[in-house]
Amino acid sequence: MLGYAVRRLLQLIPVLLGISLVVFLIMALLPGDPALAILGPYATPEALASLRGELGLDEPLWRRFLLWLGNLLQGDLGRSVALQRPVTDEIAERVGPTLLLAAAALSLSVVLGLAAGAFAAAHRRRWQDQLVTFTVLLGISAPQFWLAMLLILVFAVWLQWLPVSGMYAVYGGGGALDLLRHLALPALSLAVVVTGVLARLSRAAMLEELSQDYVRMARAKGLSEARVVYRHAFLNMLGKMMPVIGLQMGFLLGGAVYIETVFQWPGLGRMLVDAIAARDLPLVQGGVLVMAGAYVLVNLLADLLQHLLDPRVRLS
Repeated sequence: MLGYAVRRLLQLIPVLLGISLVVFLIMALLPGDPALAILGPYATPEALASLRGELGLDEPLWRRFLLWLGNLLQGDLGRSVALQRPVTDEIAERVGPTLLLAAAALSLSVVLGLAAGAFAAAHRRRWQDQLVTFTVLLGISAPQFWLAMLLILVFAVWLQWLPVSGMYAVYGGGGALDLLRHLALPALSLAVVVTGVLARLSRAAMLEELSQDYVRMARAKGLSEARVVYRHAFLNMLGKMMPVIGLQMGFLLGGAVYIETVFQWPGLGRMLVDAIAARDLPLVQGGVLVMAGAYVLVNLLADLLQHLLDPRVRLS
């Protein structure tokens, strides 16, 4: 298992290099002048020329990328042009809120999605199964930003139960309870679609497990249906779902860009939106690299957990 983990980590290097190259080319080929976008329309020609030289915009694309890559190999992600501070410092402040939001959304999705899928499979072709399937389809079909707006309207505007933005209250905020109240709506908005995906796939996996011989043997021994479903079939289904759960982490990280913008959550997603608007290439590249690295690491962890839950699965 250790050798497999080392190989996967080594494979992360070309993946991150390819991602950084794609992001660099996209940002470089966007229309407009980055120096003008940063300094504004009233900047003098001298100031624009100075900033272009500072950013290396007068250098060829390949040279600019190699210079950035050389700094990256030394652990230097560059300096944010818009914020005038090291990219690593900005990312260090933003990565915690994003990981907290993604972890909360993933926890909700796994618990609700797998439970709903197992429940629907245990009541196949009955009204409970149809109700879960209909609810799941509604959740998958709802756009995240629209759902976020709807939750804000209901729970923040009409009922006034939960706050609408930020991680803590501006005045008198702080503490775990305040954080949970601010986390509730963003995490729920981010988790709905993933919950629906996991519910549909876990239902299919659970139906496959319930048709296996060991389930028939357990029923023949006189075990209760609840024990057969939740003590035997569910654990085997959970092992099969681990890679799917890992893949959904990528969707959560991507969806965090929308959700953090709507709820003004101070994470990497909101940072990337602001950096793209400001044409802050070093900050964009650094943020994308961190999110891509987190996605690959979560998938590696999911593969290892699948092997632990089901040793029959070979790691290759």
